[in-house]
Amino acid sequence: MLIRSLALSLVITSIALAQNPSGAHSFDYDRNAPLDIKDVGVEQRGNVAVHDISYASPKGGRVPAYLVVPSGSGPSAAVIWGHWYWTNSEFFNRKEFLAEAVALAHAGVVSLLTDGPVVRPGHVEDKAPLSDQNQMDLIQQIVDMRRGADLLLARKDVDPKRLAYVGHSYDASVGGFLSGVDKRFKAFVLMAGGLSDELDNKTKEMQDYRKKVGPEKFDAFTAKWAWLDPGKFVSHSAPATVFLQYGGQETFLNPEHARAYAALVSEPKRFKEYDAPHALNAEARRDRIAFLTEQLNLKPLDPKLVAAIPDLPQPPEPKED
Repeated sequence: MLIRSLALSLVITSIALAQNPSGAHSFDYDRNAPLDIKDVGVEQRGNVAVHDISYASPKGGRVPAYLVVPSGSGPSAAVIWGHWYWTNSEFFNRKEFLAEAVALAHAGVVSLLTDGPVVRPGHVEDKAPLSDQNQMDLIQQIVDMRRGADLLLARKDVDPKRLAYVGHSYDASVGGFLSGVDKRFKAFVLMAGGLSDELDNKTKEMQDYRKKVGPEKFDAFTAKWAWLDPGKFVSHSAPATVFLQYGGQETFLNPEHARAYAALVSEPKRFKEYDAPHALNAEARRDRIAFLTEQLNLKPLDPKLVAAIPDLPQPPEPKED
């Protein structure tokens, strides 16, 4: 009997370790704290309401966001959207997916689109190489997205079994962390984002950077933050389904690199490359909406609504300081 109990204990422990990657508790917060939602205005787009809101961040300050609400009482599916961090883009903010979220509202989707910490009022950028501040900003964004899930799931018009996350670039990496930490999400769309620091650090670009900043400094920094690697989390994304979208015109995130990321993601997963830059294209958008329609059991959108969503412009490469 004792041996059987010990064996059962070992099985339970191994399952717990598999489902909770090292460092996962760094994204914990008080779920009972008030969300303190402030609604400062609403714009009607036909029968879709776009609320300009903010909510309290567990890491301090407030999270500006759009809350897109369809007509009707639900129960509705819900999606959290995370924007890219292309700094010279006019959509380096919560506006990136707004048109897409409004279109999906016609299929009965409630959406939350947040501004990341780096574009919020009062944020001071630390431009020093290997900045701890950048790592803390990443942790805050992960926690703020989890808090965004709290906000959506607290709504009576949201079906808690139909929650998805869509993230582009930086916020695709954030989604990689969320997939291993927060099991309330049914599906993830991760678009053109880095999903493994361990893989990245083996590339020529990162090895050249290591030489530039100094090997000892680089190695100490990477060792300190080794746990904060999306690859350690996205490998535990099950049972959520992950759809990976990458552009074939990328240099660093080239197709070979993207496929190496995909190999880390647990099943069930899907992977597709597009003849597109980092901004991706209309084909990727159609596939993304079709995936969400399937995963969240939505009524199909009118193709004209989908076709009317504008492409995300691809800006030139930002100039280095």
